[in-house]
Amino acid sequence: MIALTPEAAERGYNNRAAVPDHPRWLARCAELSAAAMASLAPRRDVRYGPNPKETLDLFLPATPARGTLAFIHGGYWRTLDKADFAFVATPFVAQGYAVANINYDLCPAVTLATIVDECRRAVAWLAREGSRNGAPAPLVLAGHSAGGHLVAMMYATDWRALGLPAEPFAGGVSLSGVHDLAPLLATTINADLRLTPADAQGLSPVNLAPTVAVPLFVAVGADETSEFVRQSHLLFEAWPARRPRGAPAALEIPGRHHFNVVADYADGEAEITRRTLALFAPPAVDN
Repeated sequence: MIALTPEAAERGYNNRAAVPDHPRWLARCAELSAAAMASLAPRRDVRYGPNPKETLDLFLPATPARGTLAFIHGGYWRTLDKADFAFVATPFVAQGYAVANINYDLCPAVTLATIVDECRRAVAWLAREGSRNGAPAPLVLAGHSAGGHLVAMMYATDWRALGLPAEPFAGGVSLSGVHDLAPLLATTINADLRLTPADAQGLSPVNLAPTVAVPLFVAVGADETSEFVRQSHLLFEAWPARRPRGAPAALEIPGRHHFNVVADYADGEAEITRRTLALFAPPAVDN
């Protein structure tokens, strides 16, 4: 763990300041998502839990699905919506997979601990109800930014205590995830998150033991801030037994910053898409 001054923490975690043309990329993602919504006609707002935003959109292929990708969006747990990332479904549906685009309630209306529990309910719903709703196993999880953190937290969950098999999903992707929350305590972001030091300790995947023995692919844009690059390598080193076999390090994707790295999910030939698809028939993890 390293100690950052408030100024250094703000530079390291304020992605919009780090990418001056981020509005262009947010607009591009909105455009891609509108096209995906129009062409794929998902089942909107399928409820998986009791809280207001505990819903997901189901994108289904024309023929019975080969498996399901569950995508968890970013936005520092306080902004954005599943609809902003509908474009993620496009290449996976084209390959015959269902996609469940997950929403969750946002800080400061709820705590980060509540959001983690909501995502657990979403995964549990997909494990129990996905097949009868056209979204069968194998289930692969993927998340960007805050969503990457939430995917990692799913690996540190006792699923048997929730009445499920110990491994209800086959693999996961943390793209540009925040895996040690302690540096956020010194940022303006925490005005909405309201994390205490104890919260940051207990909700940081690097401080937890993974309970799910399936591969976790960790990636980040090579042009992201040094803190986001460090965060990805941190999880990769903390959980060595979850590495997909042959992965020597967390992947740094060349020429990508925090906003265009997730836009790559619209491209079926992009490395992040191909690596995610590979998790549906994963090789063994390194031990």
